[in-house]
Amino acid sequence: MINLKLWSLGCLLALSTGQIVAEKAYKYRVTLKDKEGTVYSVDKPQEFLSERAIERRNRQQLPVDETDLPISQVYVNELKATGAKLVTSSKWNNTVVLEVSDTLCMEEVLKMPFVKGVKKVWTQPDSIPTRNKQRKKEVTNDVKKAGHYYGKAFRQINIHGGDSLHAVGFTGKGMHVAVIDAGFYNVDHIKFFKKMDLLGTRDFVNPESDIYEENGHGMKVLSCMAANIKDAFVGTAPDASYWLLRSEDADTEQPIEEDYWAAAIEFADSVGVDVVNTSLGYYEFDEGYGGYRYRDLDGHYSLMSHSASVAADKGMVIVCSAGNSGRDAWKKITPPGDSENVITVGALTKELKNAEFSSIGNTSDGRVKPDVMAIGFNSVVSGKDGTVSKANGTSFASPTMCGVVVCFWQACPWLTAKEVVKAVQQAGDRVDFPDNIYGYGVPNLWNAYQKEKGKKQ
Repeated sequence: MINLKLWSLGCLLALSTGQIVAEKAYKYRVTLKDKEGTVYSVDKPQEFLSERAIERRNRQQLPVDETDLPISQVYVNELKATGAKLVTSSKWNNTVVLEVSDTLCMEEVLKMPFVKGVKKVWTQPDSIPTRNKQRKKEVTNDVKKAGHYYGKAFRQINIHGGDSLHAVGFTGKGMHVAVIDAGFYNVDHIKFFKKMDLLGTRDFVNPESDIYEENGHGMKVLSCMAANIKDAFVGTAPDASYWLLRSEDADTEQPIEEDYWAAAIEFADSVGVDVVNTSLGYYEFDEGYGGYRYRDLDGHYSLMSHSASVAADKGMVIVCSAGNSGRDAWKKITPPGDSENVITVGALTKELKNAEFSSIGNTSDGRVKPDVMAIGFNSVVSGKDGTVSKANGTSFASPTMCGVVVCFWQACPWLTAKEVVKAVQQAGDRVDFPDNIYGYGVPNLWNAYQKEKGKKQ
């Protein structure tokens, strides 16, 4: 074991002698070799998983294994003793993120016997935009009735049989949903969310932030599911319970956002979430950090995709956006859309034609992607002012589908998470001839419910 006192002194001397003078802060992903020294045991999961999380796994006969054990605190303490600040960690990936101002010290971290690798994932930006402290004044909540229970959102729900599920009482009640996104601007003052059952919020980018001052993308995403004013705008899972989790740093585009996302989905697992929506994806980063290649789309290469694939193995249903690169040189789905056993959603117009911007598949190992399609062009969403608005993107196709999936699983609680994914795929109108643009097509989950109910009987 390294003599940490001598090593820390060496780092201080390096600074004092002018070998390196860092003006910025940097964050590094440190991959650990094992979990030696952990005080936790798979025989006592109640020490690191909630009762609801354990029950979800037991219901699906999924064992708790070593990947579930928290990071070794012995290793964390030794890393922190160097003067580095612990930012976040991932038990599924056995990684920690450290913040330092002295990059030379990370060379010494790499020499530690329990360290497998070190990668820089964030450089402090020169500046970040100020948040709008007057945001509440933007909210008018001037809601116009549209003459239909769902308002203008009817079609984006009806094509999946969501209205039929709602009509017989499956509106998401009792289901726990996590929305992992970039921020939830003004959600606390917009009337569409007044009836929403909020379980809590977490900001993995900046725990000190006001999550309702951050980016409005997550607010629009959330509205597709949780909006609940009849005759104006009702979403696809209006009675579900929601966790609002921020992992996207909209001020930059750096690899650390995958680490934040991994922490967020592990948190969702630990508190017993059933279904996760994430309308985020990454294939390239800011200058100096590179990106992914087509051959990397194997469901595990990117940290985010690997975490999503693991989450599926833990009994959660993950619904994610395919990406909006259909017109770009990249064209392909963006991680974590390549993950295994998740529902990746592409975007349709209201005429049920492929939206040109919607990213295409397949994965590098030949799996069909996207899985299914939902309306993502002129999607009905909430505006920042609390009025009905419209937006384009697979970002909004995903939660629209996600909410219907929530109601479907509520209706068929005997299904496992992976059985739900399979049922959604099989309910697509192109199930007999899936392709890399539409996947399995447009699923009708009312029909899927009837089918699964028939099997049960």
